[in-house]
Amino acid sequence: MGAAPAGGVEADGKTASTRIAPGVEYRQFDIAASQGKARAHVLDVDLSNRHTSVGLLYPGAVGARSVVSALADAAGAVGGINGDFFNISETQHPGVQPTGAPVGPAVARGRALKAAVPNGQRFGPAMPPGVTTEAVLGVGYDGRARLDSLHLDGEVRTQQTRLPLGGLNQYALPVGSVGAFTSDWGSTSRVRSTCGTDTNRGAPCSTDTHEVTVRGGRVVASADTPGSGPVAYGATVLVGREAGAQELRKLSAGDRVQVRHRLVAAESRTPFRFALGGFPVLRDGAPLPGLDAVTSAVRTAVGISDDGRRLLLLSLDGSPEFRTGLTIAEVADTLKGLGAQDGFSLDGGGSSTLVSSATLVAKLPGAEAVTVRNHPSGGVERPVPNGIGVFSGG
Repeated sequence: MGAAPAGGVEADGKTASTRIAPGVEYRQFDIAASQGKARAHVLDVDLSNRHTSVGLLYPGAVGARSVVSALADAAGAVGGINGDFFNISETQHPGVQPTGAPVGPAVARGRALKAAVPNGQRFGPAMPPGVTTEAVLGVGYDGRARLDSLHLDGEVRTQQTRLPLGGLNQYALPVGSVGAFTSDWGSTSRVRSTCGTDTNRGAPCSTDTHEVTVRGGRVVASADTPGSGPVAYGATVLVGREAGAQELRKLSAGDRVQVRHRLVAAESRTPFRFALGGFPVLRDGAPLPGLDAVTSAVRTAVGISDDGRRLLLLSLDGSPEFRTGLTIAEVADTLKGLGAQDGFSLDGGGSSTLVSSATLVAKLPGAEAVTVRNHPSGGVERPVPNGIGVFSGG
């Protein structure tokens, strides 16, 4: 380990690796990029090591945020990076608070926490052509990392009809749909889920909404507008907009309702033990067509090598000297130069915003807590909804 990237992005040098735990090494190196020098911080994770694993870091609720260092320490991780893009602002919807919820699907310990918002509702840089918000990076129960996409398969069954489920713990629901919110969502308001459209995140909030609460297979409450507050364990709040709201209005207290949902992988036959959203930048050793080669920013990304047995968690430094960062195309080249066959972009931050989600933490041998290894470009860690934690059992 310790090789600096080639693949079209010139590395100025390399530093020796630091062993964090069995199968986990940390290193940093500088890259001579198109807009200036960038500094990369990498956790090299050997998933074939029986002591080593990765999992989803999150603050216990989909609609909540915390800094990566706190998430890692709380989970007992030896290292980690920030994860998916998320609902960070709502300037176009006065009075509506951002939920902090991530864009894409999320799976923790084999349980589906949420599904993907519509493509037009996402936050973050432009995705490569043909990629959707359902794209995920994850690790299956076979211990191998892979790229895939996760589609929501679900329905709401009443005594009169069956309705396709349009969302699961999402900050944005498709127009005309019904979405489900469970205790995994948290206490954040559900109003944002009825704002915008499938193609325009900033479109006005719907004025035709309705929600019902289902517990024990029966309707126990209803309201004309989405509410807030925790959803009781075992209960489901159904939120409808437009045609979906009209269907929910037909339900009365005591009516029987069954809600079913699962996330279905497009390619993987082995279920995911952990997965989170973002977008692919490298497949089978080749950068995806249409990657942005102009806009440089501080970024976080993950490379997969050795047939899914090795993960390369990369986060760029946001200190003034290195804040220009890399373009998405340069990120793909960097991951390829590190030996990755597949690559996945996570949330980050550009120098123009002076803030960054790009964070990498690691616990040095003998330390009681993780430390931030890169410099967030805002000077401090920004709270994020999820991340990837690295765990060691030895």
